[in-house]
Amino acid sequence: MGLTFFGLTPEHRLGVFSQIHEIVYHGNGGYSWSDVYDMPIWLRKFTFRKIQDYIDKQNEEIEKQRNKSTNTTKAEISRPAIKPDYSFRASPQK
Repeated sequence: MGLTFFGLTPEHRLGVFSQIHEIVYHGNGGYSWSDVYDMPIWLRKFTFRKIQDYIDKQNEEIEKQRNKSTNTTKAEISRPAIKPDYSFRASPQK
């Protein structure tokens, strides 16, 4: 069966440790592993969701900027419609 009375299944254990890792890693030094491990479950899940939402928003903004820059780059590459005026002649050299 693999279930223990007061323990986590291997799948749940991996999920908990992944959450702890993500919070510590993306917390920019604000959380230690033991702080997150000892957090109440509701607070750990809340913190994880907030970090996940923040990263998703950042990725959307980066994608918008990337799309915006590719559109402006294509417009900047096209040459302007300038017709040179060759009616001027260079003055004779002395």
